[in-house]
Amino acid sequence: MLLPLALISLISVADAALRTRTIPVYRPPSRDAVQRARMRSLHNEQSEALEWIQTPVEAPDIEDPYVLSQLARMAGNAYALPEGNWYELDPAFNTSFPVGWEEGEGFRGHVFLSSDNHTVVLSIKGTTLQGPTSKQDKFNDNLLFSCCCARVDFSWVFRQVCDCYRRSWRCDNTCLSKALIEDSLFYNVGVNLVNDIYMLYPNANVWLVGHSLGGAIAALLGATYGLPAIAFESPGERLAAQRLHLPTPPPTLPLPLLSQITHVYHTADPIPQGACTGINSLCAQGGYALETRCHLGKSIIFDTVTKLGWKVDVRRHVIKNVIYNVVEAEGIEWEEGRRVPLARADEDCVDCFKWTFGEFDLEESASAR
Repeated sequence: MLLPLALISLISVADAALRTRTIPVYRPPSRDAVQRARMRSLHNEQSEALEWIQTPVEAPDIEDPYVLSQLARMAGNAYALPEGNWYELDPAFNTSFPVGWEEGEGFRGHVFLSSDNHTVVLSIKGTTLQGPTSKQDKFNDNLLFSCCCARVDFSWVFRQVCDCYRRSWRCDNTCLSKALIEDSLFYNVGVNLVNDIYMLYPNANVWLVGHSLGGAIAALLGATYGLPAIAFESPGERLAAQRLHLPTPPPTLPLPLLSQITHVYHTADPIPQGACTGINSLCAQGGYALETRCHLGKSIIFDTVTKLGWKVDVRRHVIKNVIYNVVEAEGIEWEEGRRVPLARADEDCVDCFKWTFGEFDLEESASAR
């Protein structure tokens, strides 16, 4: 997906006014090095030693309520064209151009650009229940966020998005990894798009935002390239990152790993908590197997169940609710002395505990010799 160069060159907005902060991020020496390491791990089952360079990165100040609201509005705007359900933005980023909308179904979003070309914000659309992208949205959801190809139980046999189930709650790892290199996977489209942005603006400061599926894709791309990524109400993407063979800095490094990735969600939304499951859930009834709950980076969790008295309800998942009733809610101290909860890492988080993952196809092939 190539960006329209002429259109980008015409964009002119006011100087950036959103508060930023400088954070240390570990990055490989090049974007090509990341992809080489991924492919070697995927195809040859060999890890490649990468040099991780500590780099200062200008990131949005996620502790500022106004900054967080603007990022949430950008994530919401990924669902619409400017003449539609558009959220008004700060003059710093009040002009954008669409990506993917002319291609019908598939990856969609918007790019926001500051007037000095210093900051580029890629906003990625999440799942639309009805519309041109719905089929591909659901395919990506079920491939990325289910434990094994959306094989929830025997009744889902005709809804599976890949063929990696191997009886008795067993799933083949190699099969899953190969399924995630399909061109129709939004992550792969996003990789090409980020590369296009850097070809046009090699010195740009790139941020990634998104809601739901779009936020998870933003987080995966942020992990790939060491870019600030802010994901709103997204399912857990940590398991998908492992299956995509994303190289990560070793835990022996002194700074927090993947600190550039921030998830933002509230406690009345079951989707980012991996709780929209079970035969009677609205997700399952709609054909969505959103089973994962573990996230990369850190999470800002708004306790709307306690503070606002909300009941857990998947209808609280929509970005409009998050913008107006959570992030921009007035007069609420979410934690002592804080209008934005402190970002914390997911501690001791486990996905898909009842499943066994392994190289079952290789074992069967070896035993047949």
